[in-house]
Amino acid sequence: MGHSKLHITSRDNSLLRHVRAVRDGKVAELIYVEGLRLCEEALRSRLQVEAVIYSDELARKDRAAKLIRELAGVAGKAASVSEKLLESISYTHTPQGIVLIAGRPVIGQPEFHARQDANPLLIILHRLNNPVNVGAILRTAEAAGATGVITTDGTADPFSPKALRGAMGAAFRLPIWTGADYGQAVGWCRENGTRTVCADVAATRNYAEIDWRGPAAIVMGAESEGLSPEEIALTDEAIRIPMKGSTESLNVAVAAGILLYEASRHRAS
Repeated sequence: MGHSKLHITSRDNSLLRHVRAVRDGKVAELIYVEGLRLCEEALRSRLQVEAVIYSDELARKDRAAKLIRELAGVAGKAASVSEKLLESISYTHTPQGIVLIAGRPVIGQPEFHARQDANPLLIILHRLNNPVNVGAILRTAEAAGATGVITTDGTADPFSPKALRGAMGAAFRLPIWTGADYGQAVGWCRENGTRTVCADVAATRNYAEIDWRGPAAIVMGAESEGLSPEEIALTDEAIRIPMKGSTESLNVAVAAGILLYEASRHRAS
């Protein structure tokens, strides 16, 4: 791809306005990626990079300079800015020196299906509205050996800046089917022989009492109210995580981690 290198000043900030719009979720087809490590992951994942913006200071460091050269080779635009201007587009209080905007990874049901093996371990996130939790679950899902993630309508965008930061690159590597209807996601699992197991504080069976070795999809509901009785009824099995003391529920990312690693332990044996 042809690319142009430029230095942006405060008088020439049309690109910066565009980046802010992407950062704030106003450009549906693009995502905002910030920080050296995440930008490296984006490059490795061969995202369609539209623009990369970096600080003059960061460009003087060897590791960053190499990444900037590689990104500039594939990006439509590459621009250096002052630290102050970079701060104006940064998502964090402490700018990390480099930002890129890239095409949003889009995986529909057919491609998601094609990327699954004979014994999938999936996690379905239904109406989780906290992007930090979504990112943490993606990171744990990859570490535990999950083969894919399905997010339903109403779930925080797994490619938002907060979720990407929490996922630490997992969002670029895992197959993620986004925006699915809940019934569609559970139905797809059933049609493909994948048992759906939901977390429910009122369930009678303990999460350690079931056999996780076959194809399975863990279903996690919203942080505040969980799954409705109707949504639970659509799944194949409901399980609970025992809790002592006065604790009523666990953080959804912690609960997902417990279930993912229990499934991973069974499957390894």
